[in-house]
Amino acid sequence: MTKDILLVGESWTSTATHFKGFDLFNSTTYHLGAEPFVRELEAEGGFNVHYMKAHEAAEEFPFDRAGLDKYAAVILSDIGANTLLLPADVWLRGKPAPNRLKLLRDWTRDGGGLMMVGGYLTFQGIDGRARWHRTPVEQALPVTCLPTDDRLELPEGFAARITRPDHPILKGITGDWPLLLGANEIVADPGSDVIATLPEDEGGHPLLVTGTFGKGRTLAWASDIGPHWVPGEFTEWQGSGTLWRNCLRWLTHDLG
Repeated sequence: MTKDILLVGESWTSTATHFKGFDLFNSTTYHLGAEPFVRELEAEGGFNVHYMKAHEAAEEFPFDRAGLDKYAAVILSDIGANTLLLPADVWLRGKPAPNRLKLLRDWTRDGGGLMMVGGYLTFQGIDGRARWHRTPVEQALPVTCLPTDDRLELPEGFAARITRPDHPILKGITGDWPLLLGANEIVADPGSDVIATLPEDEGGHPLLVTGTFGKGRTLAWASDIGPHWVPGEFTEWQGSGTLWRNCLRWLTHDLG
């Protein structure tokens, strides 16, 4: 049976000012960072991914339980807490609105699958701007966010250190993993399952962590799912698709 998955974030708009002597002009570009990830999740037909872009989420992320109940799992990727806390009714009109962080926490407790993917605007992120620390969503995750900028920029690359090779999520994945170029520093909660970490000489911080929250399952992947922390070699690696599909199978109670 195909399961519906909600992927939120992993898109951005960039603006640039071009100076050419006396004259200047501006340009704007729009970027998607999760297309290879989505293709790999859907490759074997078990998942249908609804890719909700970052600029859509403020108004389109579900405001009630019925909206969330359409999905077997929710993935938050490179999107800050403010996007869900400040819909137009609150930000522009000063009206009360449902707290969607509490909604997501309670939905997970009742059996949903929640995954947070690292990036500049997840966990705590660049300059602490992602703001997931001490939120209801953090309560559901198997990790605790730092209260400050948590980026680990490792331009020379690091290889994941596997700590639980017998975990179902790693089924079918063999050999060395390609290098990653960064991650968010997170702290594994007591009782969570740390499957992979950064190398000891880079602090040994958690990279892939699973846990339970009430009836639900939760997962934290501290690196990204696309550039720049995830080089093309990782995206093209045969094991990446297996890894992402196994993560979702585990989250949705089809594995382990």
